[in-house]
Amino acid sequence: MEGTEGEFQDGARKLQISIRCAKAAFLLSSLKSSVNRVNDEPEEKEKLIREIENLRVAFVKERLKINKIKLCGLTELILQVVFAILISCFFTKQAFDTFHY
Repeated sequence: MEGTEGEFQDGARKLQISIRCAKAAFLLSSLKSSVNRVNDEPEEKEKLIREIENLRVAFVKERLKINKIKLCGLTELILQVVFAILISCFFTKQAFDTFHY
C-alpha cells in the first residue's frame, strides 16, 4: 500500500512539473510572438517576463528539492548496507569465537 502512495505522489509531482514546463513553454512562445508585434503593450510584456522568471525559479527549486530527496534516499541506502555489514561481521566473529574455544 505504501508503494502505491509513493508512486502516486511521485506521479503527481511529475505532473505538476510538466504542467509548469508547459506553461513556461507557452509563455516563452507567446513572448517570442509578441516581439514580432508592435511594442504598444509593454506592461503585458513585463508581466510575461516576470511570470517566466517566476516559473524558472520555481522549476529550479523543484529540481533542487528532488535532488535533495534522491541524496537522502542514497544516504539511507548506504547506511543500511553498512549496518548490515556490521551485523554480519559481529555474528561471524561470535561464531568463530565459539568454535575457537
